[in-house]
Amino acid sequence: MTAQAPDPLDTGAQGGRGILRQPRAVWATAGASVVAFMGIGLVDPILPSIAQGLRATPSQVSLLFTSYFLITAVAMLITGFVSSRIGGRRTLLAGLAVVIVFAALSGTSGSVGELVGFRAGWGLGNALFVSTSLAVIVGAAAGGSAAAILLYESALGLGMACGPLLGAVLGDASWRYPFFGTAALMAIGFLCIAAFLREQPKPARKTSLLDPLRALGHGGLASAAASSFFYNYAFFTVLAFTPFVLDMTPYRSGAVFFAWGVLLAVFSVLVAPRLQERFGSLKVLGGSLVLLAADVVVLGYGDHTTAVVCTILSGAFIGVNNTVFTELALGVSDAPRPVASAGYNFVRWFAAAAAPYFAPKLEEWSDVHLPFLVAGVAALIGAGIVLVRRRALTREAEEHAAPPRPAFAN
Repeated sequence: MTAQAPDPLDTGAQGGRGILRQPRAVWATAGASVVAFMGIGLVDPILPSIAQGLRATPSQVSLLFTSYFLITAVAMLITGFVSSRIGGRRTLLAGLAVVIVFAALSGTSGSVGELVGFRAGWGLGNALFVSTSLAVIVGAAAGGSAAAILLYESALGLGMACGPLLGAVLGDASWRYPFFGTAALMAIGFLCIAAFLREQPKPARKTSLLDPLRALGHGGLASAAASSFFYNYAFFTVLAFTPFVLDMTPYRSGAVFFAWGVLLAVFSVLVAPRLQERFGSLKVLGGSLVLLAADVVVLGYGDHTTAVVCTILSGAFIGVNNTVFTELALGVSDAPRPVASAGYNFVRWFAAAAAPYFAPKLEEWSDVHLPFLVAGVAALIGAGIVLVRRRALTREAEEHAAPPRPAFAN
């Protein structure tokens, strides 16, 4: 009989140290990570309120996502360069400081142009923080990397789930309050990391600005990034455009995306690894992408109730896809994980920037159905790349017999 791997949630696992028994530095970084990921979905329930308050069109307001992720994508090329020179702790603090400043400025915006610009600055800070936090948590955690990565994933899922909820609660009074609230929470995270996290050893080799681009020369990593690009287009069509389609109050929209985030977290942390063990990574990924394609098309063509159900259900497919894509990106090539992650994210975040811009434009050019039809086609293209390039992607998939807990590649 095959022995089961120890469960990181078990406090007696891995030498008596599990996910619940971590140094204060790990909890401080994980807590700040929750707030950082909250910033992604924070504006979802208040997008219509922002449009009304600043007298902007949906396509103009959707640029809040475009500017945020466009800067995040480009910043992925410099995060490794920075952290390998000044250290993880200073990089985290620098990223948090930038987020605090630009989140607070976002709340003072007098026009949609100002808000879009401040969100771009926010994206730079978030890239510096998010790209470094996983490495810091793994380096400072007790109980092995499995427990540390599971803790990071839990923080990510909690942040993605709670971001829309916080945006709804604070945004019900004013669309400005969620930005001020995020700045305050990030300031608390800054103080906790400054107090509890010690500087970790710098890597022996400094990362150059071109290393992530060179890593994309590997066929497997390039294939994973290309497939993820089309997948992320579908993902962020749901996240950035659906609030306008649902046309609900901040509280109702926040509840919908909270349920979406809960499914995302559960399927990412608990369901995806079990599906991979049973069916293999590539079959799970291909099947999940096809199901996501069907889900977003039904979302676009169904009635209001169907749209709500499909929005929530998409969180399950997104959670599975995120987990499998990350394992492929981090394990398919010989590049160091931070470098492979930076190259992979550099490609995929461009889709996160494109979808919020093009979805409202497609509606203006045609009707409300077309953006979701395009998103569905994009998800199918992602599945097609997995099928066609399966041999280039098999290295990580074949080594999945005893994997560590997966994590988002940030």
